[in-house]
Amino acid sequence: MTEAPERHSDTDVDRLILDRWSPRAFTPAPITEAELLSFLDAGRWAPSAYNSQPWRFIYARRDTPDWERFLSWLIPFNHAWAQNASALVYVASHTVMGGGRAEPVPSPTHAFDAGAATVLVQLQLSRAGWAGHPISGFDHDLARSGLELPEDHALNAALVIGRQGEAEILPDSLRAREAPSTRRPLSELVFAGRFRVRDPD
Repeated sequence: MTEAPERHSDTDVDRLILDRWSPRAFTPAPITEAELLSFLDAGRWAPSAYNSQPWRFIYARRDTPDWERFLSWLIPFNHAWAQNASALVYVASHTVMGGGRAEPVPSPTHAFDAGAATVLVQLQLSRAGWAGHPISGFDHDLARSGLELPEDHALNAALVIGRQGEAEILPDSLRAREAPSTRRPLSELVFAGRFRVRDPD
């Protein structure tokens, strides 16, 4: 389980949430298909508008035929550390809902719903002693083509999954950043009644 003991909240946020963070140092450990599917299954239980469940997870595990292809779409910065991970999952979402007897209509919350599903996957990973790092740094056109995504699906992000390793395996430029990040104060994110712009310091 990822841990962030220095993280504290002024409210009763559960420790599972506080301890979840996104490392880049991974040990090149194998992951079985059953293990990976059990993590992705957590996302299946996310809420979605009209229970449309628009998220789609397309994955490759290390040491399988698709692994290098999935890695090749990452920008060099992300490829440098993600190559040590155990799985790479591209997160897509269906941009319309309906079908069958109903005329398909745009789904305004498809990306929001896919994000909710991905967070549940990350929490399940953390609880099970694994780690996940969501990224947007990849060639979206190449990935779309390689994944053979239909036109009515958006490609939102990718989730790098693995066993957390020691920071020393990272390049010097990343080593100092290998720690749980801080968060803005709640007062900058939550407003009663109307949005407020914080005055610059």
